[in-house]
Amino acid sequence: MKTLYLDCSMGAAGDMLTAALLELLPDQEKTAAELNGLGIPGVTYVCEAASKCGIGGTHVSVRVHGQEETEEMHDGGHDHEHNHEHHHDGGHDHGHHHHSGMHEIGHIVGELPVSERIRKDIMAVFGLIAEAESHVHGVPVTEIHFHEVGTMDAVADIAAVCVLMDRLAPDQVIVSPVHVGSGQVKCAHGILPVPAPATAYILKDAPIYGGEIRGELCTPTGAALLKYFASRFGAMPVMRASVIGYGMGKKDFPAANCVRALLGESGEMGDMVAELACNVDDMTPESVGYAMEVFFKAGALEVYTTPAGMKKSRPGVVLHVMCREDKKDEMAALMFKHTTTIGIRENSSKRYTLKRSVETVQTPFGEVRKKISTGYGVKKEKYEYEDLARIATQRGMAIREVLAALPRL
Repeated sequence: MKTLYLDCSMGAAGDMLTAALLELLPDQEKTAAELNGLGIPGVTYVCEAASKCGIGGTHVSVRVHGQEETEEMHDGGHDHEHNHEHHHDGGHDHGHHHHSGMHEIGHIVGELPVSERIRKDIMAVFGLIAEAESHVHGVPVTEIHFHEVGTMDAVADIAAVCVLMDRLAPDQVIVSPVHVGSGQVKCAHGILPVPAPATAYILKDAPIYGGEIRGELCTPTGAALLKYFASRFGAMPVMRASVIGYGMGKKDFPAANCVRALLGESGEMGDMVAELACNVDDMTPESVGYAMEVFFKAGALEVYTTPAGMKKSRPGVVLHVMCREDKKDEMAALMFKHTTTIGIRENSSKRYTLKRSVETVQTPFGEVRKKISTGYGVKKEKYEYEDLARIATQRGMAIREVLAALPRL
């Protein structure tokens, strides 16, 4: 299973995650140029080699209208990335700053030349941040606004990570317990404890710890990206890492200030399933077919029959029903109800599966769904049979002729 492991022993921020993921790809310069090609208004990504505690890696800075946001530009700053100050309209003096809400961010994201899936990822991450700020300030999400410069910086960080995650396409993302830092941080609202309230809210139910390092090691943006993409939090699994990336933070600490990303094949492969089987020789084919439909509707993973020679030389079938372990009792009850069997055998099996998704592509025949299966270093694509059959019927063609006219997979 293609596994991405993120070591957040020095926290995480959007720029650090961007740099770490960028290092996992073979052509970093080309990918960085593609990020700049996103056309985020006024934003430029600058990638530079960096070293922390003797370890070489990459530092990514985001410049808005040619200027990198610094702590001096606002009341305070995060240790790792620029201060994405979040406000609501409840009595704050916003002065000359323009503020963007989720609607304005949605408009910016809607203009990006990325897939709909990446747009949804970006907005979902922003949604986690807005939800946290809403909870912290006690106001509706619709009243949460982001500083103009901080907004473009956050859009840049979140968009970059979402694009890179889509490019890497891991089957699972495992995140280490997150070091959030300790002490206090200065922000627009005053002095706040570390982790900042929004960060603490986003990382609810995730393993976090403080440690001796003073400062804010995990930002709200970093926390939201980790929470959104993590399949789970925990220790590094047994895995064969094929490439390792180091995304460097800006500040220097006694420990190497970086996010480390490892991409490779995980030893945690396969899941356990129950396979229930029974022999029947006194059911009509129609009854067997109906029973199979019932099992599928009830959540069976697979249902199939194999021919068998039964007692007294009767021809019969062996009915196999595969399901998850927690559904085997329910499935056994259905088998007794909808078949003539008086006995069921159970075997536990470990199965290995590819990660499956469905995309809709435009073709000369209109929209056609395509099933994509990935994992274990392979990628398989296949047009959906139902769509092929529909086109063949509508146009009086053979399915092989429809396939020949579609873009080659």
